[in-house]
Order: sequence, then C-alpha cells, then structure tokens
Amino acid sequence: MEKLDACIRNHDREIEKMCNFHHQGFVDAITELLKVRADAEKLKVQVTDTNRRLQDAGKEVIAQTEEIIRCRVQQRNITTVVEKLQLCLPVLEMYSKLKEQMSVKRYYSALKTMEQLENLYLPRVSQYRFCQIMIENLPKLREEIKEISMSDLKDFLESIRKHSDRIGETAMKQAQQQKTFSTALQKQNNVNYGRNMHLGRNRILESKNEITLKRTFEDEDDHEEEVLTAQDLVDFSPVYRCLHIYSVLGDGEIFENYYRKQRRKQARLVLQPQSSMHETVEGYRRYFSQIVGFFVVEDHILHVTQGLVTRTYTDELWNMALSKIIAVLRTHSSYCNDPDLVLELKNLIVVFADTLQGYGFPVNRLFDLLFEIRDQYNETLLKKWSGLFRDIFEADNYSPIPVANEEEYRIVISKFPFQDPELDKQSFPKKLPMSQSVPQIYMQVKEFIYASLKFSESLHRSSTEIDDMLRKSTNLLLTRTLSSCLQNLIKKPHIGLTELVQIIINTTHLEQACKYLEDFISNITNISQLTVHTARLYGLSTFKDARHAAEGEIYTKLNQKIDEFIQIADYDWTMSESDGRASGYLMDLINFLRSTFQVFTHLPHNNNDHAAMSGKVAQTACMSACQHLSMSLMQMLLDSELKQISMGAIQQFNLDVIQCELFASSEPVPGFQGDTLQLAFIDLRQVRH
Repeated sequence: MEKLDACIRNHDREIEKMCNFHHQGFVDAITELLKVRADAEKLKVQVTDTNRRLQDAGKEVIAQTEEIIRCRVQQRNITTVVEKLQLCLPVLEMYSKLKEQMSVKRYYSALKTMEQLENLYLPRVSQYRFCQIMIENLPKLREEIKEISMSDLKDFLESIRKHSDRIGETAMKQAQQQKTFSTALQKQNNVNYGRNMHLGRNRILESKNEITLKRTFEDEDDHEEEVLTAQDLVDFSPVYRCLHIYSVLGDGEIFENYYRKQRRKQARLVLQPQSSMHETVEGYRRYFSQIVGFFVVEDHILHVTQGLVTRTYTDELWNMALSKIIAVLRTHSSYCNDPDLVLELKNLIVVFADTLQGYGFPVNRLFDLLFEIRDQYNETLLKKWSGLFRDIFEADNYSPIPVANEEEYRIVISKFPFQDPELDKQSFPKKLPMSQSVPQIYMQVKEFIYASLKFSESLHRSSTEIDDMLRKSTNLLLTRTLSSCLQNLIKKPHIGLTELVQIIINTTHLEQACKYLEDFISNITNISQLTVHTARLYGLSTFKDARHAAEGEIYTKLNQKIDEFIQIADYDWTMSESDGRASGYLMDLINFLRSTFQVFTHLPHNNNDHAAMSGKVAQTACMSACQHLSMSLMQMLLDSELKQISMGAIQQFNLDVIQCELFASSEPVPGFQGDTLQLAFIDLRQVRH
C-alpha cells in the first residue's frame, strides 16, 4: 500500500507539472475567442440589413416573372395540344392498317405494324383513352396471331408425318440411282482394265457388266427429270412463318422447344414398326422411307433456319433413332427364313445408310449390323441349300451317268470339272463314273457362292475381306450342311450296297473338285490363293468323313445281309446223312457276295491313291463278310439249345464250310496275299475236326 500511495503521489506531481506548463496557452485561447464573438455579432447585423433591403427591391421583379411564366405555360400547352392532335391521326391510320393486315392474314406484317405502334406512335399519345384501348388490344392480337400460326404449324407437322414416306422414298431412289450409275461406271473401268490381263477368265463377267452399264444409261435417260427435294414435296412456309412470328414476339425459344418436342414424338412414332413388317420387303421399305423422310426434313430445317434445330440436336435425335432402328432390325430380321427377303432387306439397309450418309448422318453402326444379318443370311442359305441337297440326293438314281454322244458329254463337263484321259479315249456311248447328283451338287455349291457374294456387295469391304467371307461361308456349306446331308443319306434304310459304293465314288470326285471351287472363288474376288491370309476350303475332310461313313455302312449292311441269310438256314441236326451238296441258303449267300464284290470294281482307279483306296475298301468288306460268316456259323454250332448233332448233320455242315473255303480261295476280291482270306474260316475248320 505504501508503494501504491507513493506511485499515486508521483503521478499527481506529474499532472500538476503538465497543467502548469499548458495553463498560459489555455488562457490566451479564451481571450482570442471572446474577440471573435464580438466581430461575428457585428457581421450578422449587417447581413440581416442587406437581405431586408434586397427583398424590398425584388418584389416587383418577382411579380413580372410570374406573369411571364403563366404566359409561357399557356403557349406550351397550346403547342402540346396541337402536337398531340397531329399524332392522333397517324395512330388511327396505323391501327386501321393493322386491322386490314389481320383480315388478309398478313400476320408477320401485322406484327411489324404493332411493333411500330408500340414503339413509335402509341407512346406519344398513350394518355388518351382510345390509345389505352389499343394498347390493351395489342396483346390479344398477338395471342391470336400466335394461335393461328401454331395451328398452321400443327397442320404442317401432320402433313409431313403423312408425307414422310414419300419424301424418304424419293431421297432413297435418287441415292440408289446415283450409286447404281457410279457402280456401273466403276465396273466398266475395271472391265476395261482387266480385259487385257484376264480376257478369257472374265469374259462372262464383262458381258454382264456391259449390259448392266447399258441398262443404267438407259434408265438415266428414261428418268431425266428435275431432281425433287424435300422443299419440292412439302410447303415449309408455315414453319418459317411461325418461327418469324415467335421470334418477333420474343418467344423463339418456346417455339423451338415445342417444335423439337413434337418432332421427337413423331420420331418415336416413325421408329415404331408394324408387327408384320418382317413378312414382306414392302414393310421394310415403308419403314425406311418414313425414317429417311423424317431426317431429310430435319436436315432441310437445319440448313434453312437459324437455331430452330442444331447439328447437336439432329445428332442426338439420330443416335436415339439409330439405336432403335438397330434393335428393330435385329428383332424382325431374326423372324425371316427366306434368304431372298434377307438379301432384299440388306439392299434396303445399304440404300438407307447411303442416303442418310449423304445428308451427313453417321451410319457405321448400320454396316456393323449388316455383318450380323450376314451371318443370319448365311444360316438361311444353309437351310435352303440343305433342302436342295436333300432333293438332289432323293432324285439321284446312283448309277453312272450315261453319255450317248459328244454333245451330252460336253454338257456334263460344262457343269462339273471332270477329267479322265482313259475315258476320253473310249468311244460313245460311254458312262461317267459319278452319278447325276455330282454335277448338280457342284453347280449348287457355285450357286451358293454366288448367293453369298450378293450379300457382300455394297458393304464397303475390300476384296480380301469378301474373299475370306466367301470361303468361310462355303466351308460351312461343305463341313456342316453337305456333310450332314451325306451322313443322313448314308444312314437311310433304302440306301443299299450299290448306292453306298456309288456314294463313295461321288464323294471322291467331289473331293477332287474342291480345288476348282477355290479357283472359282479366286476368280470372283481377284484374290490369289497364294495370299497369306487366304483361307482354304475344308471339303477334303468333309468328303473323307462321308466316305468313311459309307464304308462303315457297307460293312454293316453286308453283315446284316449275311444275318438275313443265316436266319433262313434250317439245319436238321438229326439227319442220318447229308444231301451231298452245300445248303441252298449258303449258295445264295455266296452268290450274293460274289455279285456284291463285283460292284467294287466300279470304284474310281484314275490314280494310284484311288486305286489303293478302292482296293482297301473291297478287301476290308470281303474280310469283314467272311469273318462275320465264320462267326455266325460258329455260333450256330455252339448254340446252347443244340443238344446233339448227328454224323449226317456234321457232314452237311462240313460241305457248307468247304463251300465257304472255296469262295475264299476263289479270290472274290483281288489283292489278298496267299490264303489270308481263307484264315477267316480256320477256327470253324478246327471245330469241325
């Protein structure tokens, strides 16, 4: 506390020193302030006196000034009345003009007149009642114009919905004619270029191309008329008029949104196919025409208006439509089982894609879809050719083709590439080793290649890709369709041994013809077989498998026939003595085997490989038959129901076995070494002894 008190006393002393230091200045300031107050009072008295004298002097001037102001106000009012009266007549004239324009349906001009009234005339006379009435009526007139123009737009939208198919049909026809003409010119150029290099090979194709080009020129001459556009087929003035009206009214965005919304609805309707569209090509053509017509109209609107539709909008609409189109085509095309209809659908899709591509729409996904449809087309072709193959096999007599003269011979070899120098040396009449089904099958395979090629046209693919597609589809025809038909044919009950032998002969010649089919494809596509990526035909394995199946069936049928003869054997195991000759059933069986093995001599021997193959088949069949006969006779002896055998029965059975051995030793099929065939009966001989 003492320190605090001491600190306080120190501060008090400092304060006292400071006050003493500034006291004289404070006193001087107060003195100066008192002097100023006295001078201010004197100045106030002088100002008041001066103001009083000035007011007294200006009263007369103020009175005269007020009089002048009143006169000028009256003059200005008169001038204003004259001006307003002068403005009333033009306003009334403009309003009368507006009514006249409305009556003659010149709505765009009426809007301009209204704009002049609002911006130029009415603001000058807006205080008058009749002007207020006009101002109140103008929005109503605008709404009336908007309703009328919108009604016209709705009529236009309904009209283009009805005429879309006609617009699209015209656009597709023009695109197709242009493409046909261009393709014909290109083919003609290719023919002229290839004539010197491949004159012999391309002679038929050249003539076809020249005919096509000639017809194309004729068609162009026949259809030389003015090219119709969307604007020629449809009156677009309601759209322009409505767009201008809404733009003038400041509702351009509302109009754009309404137009786009309605067109989207129409797009959904256009993209919705009929349930029976897949039944006829006309259903597809109508569907494509409507879609093309829709987008041709949108493209026209895009290029003749500013902002009503944009490229972004049309691209978005096209992408939506394209997804729907692909889904629809994928679904409806799956119902089609007619290859001709699928081919026509493909041609329509190509024209459809080319048409829209000409208007700037991307169509790559459509060509990707065509590859899916191509697989389906190949499947329908395979089904169709499966029926054709079955019909050919059913109608075949499975006998060598007889040719009575040179003309008939050339007809056959014109259909099938057959070469046999030994046969050529023989005189007519003569027989070709294959049956009638061989040239027919060969021609049908070529027709299949042509049919498959038709789908590959206009797909914007290289010759290498087309060649690869043709070979793959032909491989499917050979390895799946034809192979299946051959396997089913071989398994049919009515196909006998003779027919099976002929089938082996036929498959041999078809196998040899595979190289000619490869040449045929190469000639069509102009792609050499030496190309690294060129696929090969798998016909060799197909026909080899068919031959193996036929050979197996021959062995099976031979054994079945032997079983039939064995079943009619009626041994009397209690006979006292034998008949002195072999049993009748066995002699019939041996005669049957001899005649059967004679058929094998007709197997082709035009080269060493075929000779070895035919000999092997005959030897295997003969050995299999003898072994099966031996086993059947053995089972007859070892039958559990057989209790006893007389000596006469043993002698009779011995005569039958001797006859079998004689048959084996007579070499029914050449090529056996020594007594190889007789060994088939060795076990039976041992049992007999």
